[in-house]
Amino acid sequence: MKPTTANEDLREVLRDVLGGDVTARHDQAAAGIGFDTELWEELSRLGFTALTTPEERGGSGAGWLEAAVLLGESAAAARHLPLAESDLLAQWVLRVAGRLPDDPRTPRTIAVVDPAGTARAVPWLGSIPVVVAARRADGALAVTELAPGALAERATVKPVPTNSGQPRADLQLEADLPNAAVLEATTAGALLDELVLRGALARAVQAAAALDKAVDMCVEHTTARVQFGRPLAKFQAVQHLVADAAAEAALARASVEAAVLDAAETGLAGSASATKVAAARSCVGHATSVVVRNAHQAHGAIGTTQEHPLQLFTLPALDWRGEFGTTRDWDRFLGETARSRPRALWDVVIGAPAADATPAVRR
Repeated sequence: MKPTTANEDLREVLRDVLGGDVTARHDQAAAGIGFDTELWEELSRLGFTALTTPEERGGSGAGWLEAAVLLGESAAAARHLPLAESDLLAQWVLRVAGRLPDDPRTPRTIAVVDPAGTARAVPWLGSIPVVVAARRADGALAVTELAPGALAERATVKPVPTNSGQPRADLQLEADLPNAAVLEATTAGALLDELVLRGALARAVQAAAALDKAVDMCVEHTTARVQFGRPLAKFQAVQHLVADAAAEAALARASVEAAVLDAAETGLAGSASATKVAAARSCVGHATSVVVRNAHQAHGAIGTTQEHPLQLFTLPALDWRGEFGTTRDWDRFLGETARSRPRALWDVVIGAPAADATPAVRR
């Protein structure tokens, strides 16, 4: 992201708070990644768990640039928390719906429920106390908070497996949402479109940071590891593996930075915002395939074990690239844009202002 003194200061603070020996987190990875209450409370005390919530609503009043630093640093430190779900998504939906949370520091997740009452693979559901449910019906959208008691009475929660062990669960509502704010069709459609973009960009930031960390670990390992009398990095085949991974990670990072800068400038309401998010997600998705494969090959057998920290970055990246739209979804979106509005896509490629609005991206 665009370097500023404030953001670099923020990065240093976050590295102090989130830092530590990554290799000490093997037990956490083996047991499944749960909710770290102590770390959440520390981040809350510093104002990071409600980073983009307006100050008058009890938050820190920051924007996308600061949020990207927070999400990137937490992913690079393998300190996984519902930072995006709670602040960027759930609390934002509540504000748009006119429902202001009592305490923005309470961890929340967001579940977009279909007319049949189902939401699939909701992040952190079952591991944190509150879910913001947004149920679609007849074009309108009903939004409310479900605390543990209401959730137990009105819904069934079924955990689903993930590559990384990060908590996910399916939600099945057994009753209507209580005391819901109902948004009419036009407002509901705009909210859902922006929700997809917000979630997709947040996941792109996290995955790109994880890929960068995996590449750094490849460089460190192949430089230090000696085989047949010389470092692995001296073998041409290994050099190609690491170089390809580094190139893909750099492309992913550049595309994500472009999308974050646009989000900071336009609030994801710009004429090219959806296309830039789609490009970032496409690049990140394809880069993940290359980086994960090459990183584990470069590390050899040790890189596939629970004892090695590489999986703390590669496995979450595999999960994140499939959330808020898959790589194929975003590739298809770009293809449709190229077919119907080729000039708009070219403007994004060369960095020129787009001339017309981007079509709806709701999934």
